[in-house]
Amino acid sequence: MPMQLEGSCRCGAIRFAVASHTPYPYQLCYCSVCRKTAGGGGYAINLGADTATLAVRGRIRTGVFHAEIDGERSNAQRHFCPRCATALWLYDDRWPELVHPFASAIDTALPRPPSRVHLMLGSKAPWVVPAVGPDDLCFDEYPEQSIAEWHRSHGLWID
Repeated sequence: MPMQLEGSCRCGAIRFAVASHTPYPYQLCYCSVCRKTAGGGGYAINLGADTATLAVRGRIRTGVFHAEIDGERSNAQRHFCPRCATALWLYDDRWPELVHPFASAIDTALPRPPSRVHLMLGSKAPWVVPAVGPDDLCFDEYPEQSIAEWHRSHGLWID
């Protein structure tokens, strides 16, 4: 059974729940969009979850931001609380079955990953010094392995 994740914004105006087969917060994204919109340590951590299970209280209050990347408007919908600016989840209709909650918005105790993947390091701010562990992988851009594939390859997929 997938892990039930409960999340909220800082001010409590928006609360959500979603089921996740991939709840290990192992990816640290250093791209400028994640860093500036969800930041904290110069990176953001996305999880994977099943869109069909997303239940939101206060959705009417949810703001949506589409980043501009290389002069193009991104398809990705970055949901946030307009009252307190908490980054909540990302949704992209190119993958309608997936929603990506930000680990920083999850209130449920998340499992600790055995290693991490540092991605988009080519975009990191110069002041950021990544804490790379001995088993961590580093990528200047996006790795080929998806969140689901990483969880499966580590025996961490939750049925």
